[in-house]
Amino acid sequence: MQGDPMGGLISAIVWMVLFVGIFYFLILRPQQQQRKKHEEFLKNLKKGEKVITTGGIIGEIKNIEEKTVSLKVCEGCIIKVLKPSIASYYQEEATSQEEKG
Repeated sequence: MQGDPMGGLISAIVWMVLFVGIFYFLILRPQQQQRKKHEEFLKNLKKGEKVITTGGIIGEIKNIEEKTVSLKVCEGCIIKVLKPSIASYYQEEATSQEEKG
């Protein structure tokens, strides 16, 4: 006596769908949400805000263009970086408290 071959096929399909669903909710969906949040952050950048780049450069926004941002990193030194390389706002208070503790 052999088992029904269609039962094995249906079982394999159910497992495949279950695996894809888990993969989507644990990996793909959170990455999509994080990407959308970062895109919204980049849209809301304004002149005068202090930001930090993914490379660790801290600067004040002087000019915003379509694909690039000009940052003042020190007196008389302005660099141009790609918009997606800006990681977050820079908050001096948080870093000075971390150094003390």
